[in-house]
Amino acid sequence: MTTIERYITDVDEETFFRESLIQDGVIRQMMIIGEAVKQLTPATRQQAPHITWSAIAGMRDKLIHHYFGIDLSQVWLTTKDDLPMLKIAVTTILAKR
Repeated sequence: MTTIERYITDVDEETFFRESLIQDGVIRQMMIIGEAVKQLTPATRQQAPHITWSAIAGMRDKLIHHYFGIDLSQVWLTTKDDLPMLKIAVTTILAKR
């Protein structure tokens, strides 16, 4: 998640849509996050029930298999709206260990 944050620091939506290298980097990192989520135990997922873990894993599948093409608008919104909440949840879970 930190890598995605680095990629999009000082990047606005217009730049994101224009720069394929940024898109590719963000998408790759989202795939990694989605795969990691698939490996979480149910007990770990239950520590943050407000996170839609299945949606994260599903997005990974869509990105990796390019189901109906990649929706860059959805990728952008996910990085801006959902990633910060996910980072807080993961940080909280890790702090409890």
